[in-house]
Amino acid sequence: MEPENLTRVSEFVLLGLSEEPDLQPLLFGLFLSMYRITVLGNLLIILAVSSDSHLHTPMYFFLSNLSFVDICFTSTTVPKMLVNIQTQSKLITYGGCIMQMYFFILFVVLDNFLLTVMAYDRFVVICHPLHYTVIMHPRLCGQLVLVSWIMSALNALLQSLMVLRLSFCADLQIPHFFCELNQMIQLACSDTFVNNLVIYFLTVLLGGGPVAGILYSYSKIISSIHAMSSAQGKYKAFSTCVSHLSVVSLFYLTILGVYLSSPATHNAHSSATASVLYTVVTPMLNPFIYSLGNNDIKGALKRSFVMTV
Repeated sequence: MEPENLTRVSEFVLLGLSEEPDLQPLLFGLFLSMYRITVLGNLLIILAVSSDSHLHTPMYFFLSNLSFVDICFTSTTVPKMLVNIQTQSKLITYGGCIMQMYFFILFVVLDNFLLTVMAYDRFVVICHPLHYTVIMHPRLCGQLVLVSWIMSALNALLQSLMVLRLSFCADLQIPHFFCELNQMIQLACSDTFVNNLVIYFLTVLLGGGPVAGILYSYSKIISSIHAMSSAQGKYKAFSTCVSHLSVVSLFYLTILGVYLSSPATHNAHSSATASVLYTVVTPMLNPFIYSLGNNDIKGALKRSFVMTV
């Protein structure tokens, strides 16, 4: 099959999660509900943090940024999927596909960095409580978020530019519900060695580095908690990390599960279905994890609603 010139590629076909016509209304209703819950839940977190001065602390500053990124992360893929189901069209333009891929990579890596920064925040507050306000001053918090945005944007730009250099065959069907990087590379007719090399290098650097940082932070946190003599002090210290640890576990375990299961099953549709866990389910659950056991968030929301009424 002769490669098709890159400039002549105008559209890709997103096959979605299922090609069964009877399942489309169910998928539309399910994903629309999850998307609404995700947006509403994360907006409430942002509202609570921004409206209550008691929550203007580093931990909640990072949490509100995470909520904003989760909204953007989900909005990158789900609305297009819903439009395709509603219009019964699976097409996405070449430019739209590259743009979707860029923003997906941007926000998934940004999620990764923010979770690492939040782990560092927990490390400082437990291991160096007397110096917490000095170390985690507003300027540093802003710089950490800014650097996270810049590194994520540069990584997404590089990955997108690497895809732009590829030429594609006549078969432009993507067995996924969004333009996923690996699926795009598999469709290419040109040599993808450099693309794969860049992906592996950046995955180790931008994925392994933050994971190592989180593991280091929690190893120090566990050591500090273990050294505490008071049982109440241990419980209080551990309780400040439960929400973050739950979100970290959910995020990384779902991603790990998707990409470890893909080579084992050799089934692109199974991989697409599994990827729903970290692209849709995790951002939807994050607000519940952070708010259900958090009296500060619940109190701030109650005060906001009282003021509104």
